[in-house]
Amino acid sequence: MGVAQALIRNKDWLASRVGTSFDLRKVLVKDLSKSRQLPLTAGVLTDDPDELLGDADIGLVVEVMGGYEPATGYIRRALESRKDVVTANKEVIAKFGPELLEVAQNSRRTLLFEGSVGAGIPIIGPLTKDLAANQIHSIYAIINGTTNFILSSMENHGMTRERSLELAQSLGYAEADPTNDVDGIDASYKLAILATLAFQSRVHPNQIFKEGIGRLDARDFLHAKELGYSIKSLAIAKKQAQGIEVRVHPALIPEDHMLAKVSGAFNAVAVEGDLAGNTVFIGQGAGQNPTTSAVLGDLVELGRNIVNESRPVGINLKDSNLPVRSMTELETMYYYRLTASDRPGVLSQISQVLGDLNISIASVIQKDSDPNNKTAELVITTHPAKEEAARKSVACLTALDVVEEINNLIRMEDLLA
Repeated sequence: MGVAQALIRNKDWLASRVGTSFDLRKVLVKDLSKSRQLPLTAGVLTDDPDELLGDADIGLVVEVMGGYEPATGYIRRALESRKDVVTANKEVIAKFGPELLEVAQNSRRTLLFEGSVGAGIPIIGPLTKDLAANQIHSIYAIINGTTNFILSSMENHGMTRERSLELAQSLGYAEADPTNDVDGIDASYKLAILATLAFQSRVHPNQIFKEGIGRLDARDFLHAKELGYSIKSLAIAKKQAQGIEVRVHPALIPEDHMLAKVSGAFNAVAVEGDLAGNTVFIGQGAGQNPTTSAVLGDLVELGRNIVNESRPVGINLKDSNLPVRSMTELETMYYYRLTASDRPGVLSQISQVLGDLNISIASVIQKDSDPNNKTAELVITTHPAKEEAARKSVACLTALDVVEEINNLIRMEDLLA
């Protein structure tokens, strides 16, 4: 159910929750000729933004069009025209949120965006209100329903990545062009919002390391399970003495951790604060209804404040200008899957290369052998090592005569269960 449809269908229910009713004055659309199942009175639908943004009697604007233009301009103009704004636009908030919040503050208006992250999961409100007294140390999140559905299908049903994507598309969890989802771009927008709010320091999506799920294979899930791990596409933000660490990539996490049990199109956000400790928010992270729920929640908040003749405090962002750390500086454990010659002395050569880069091996498992090619698949896990060293190791190992191919290199996060 879309926002306009929900406003009409649930009008009486919303009025009972707020204390007054919402009057839907204008709905801006791109194509007036398109058939819509909305019981609107004549003149409500328009393709002219001036009819909405220039109407002094309209006090509240909801933006759910997506994309950063013309949405950013519409939001800015609405705020400058002293209209409150509710949006679910992750790209706009990730890229221009701090500037738009400043416009809202200067105009004595409110900009709310609960629906921009996690769809049906309340997370913006908890970060800015319920956990406001906490110093947030870290965020570990599964915040893209499409990739989580694909990885869950590969892990739980043995499906290929391609078939899992097709299924996600057929169920409406993935777009025809899934690039933003499978390459981590969508998650980077959401992580930028969460990190900016949690750490009170501007984080732009361009500062976030992104790695998609394109290299994951069914074999990785089998090997991960044997090791006691699950594979998830994680969005990670940490506040450290050296600055902020922000990254989006697949990771092996312990199979008994709560995040490992989040499957399908569900999302989860685990927040660690100095007072509240570990708090986990789980819910539907994709689909029209969950997002509509978040948008209407923001509308109810604004409506109640209007009825009570009080202005909500809004979201106050104080930019601490903390540096964002380079990915190459970071340290984590690693999982290697490689194809190597099946003969004595191979492991010693591999160990030598990794040792020279200060990468310590934690475990080695030899998997299937191919007697025809005289090769074997090796799975190697490491103790914590520098990202820069791990990247160099790929080229160094590939240069060995005994290594045929580095099939995958995946980071490992040893989360507390």
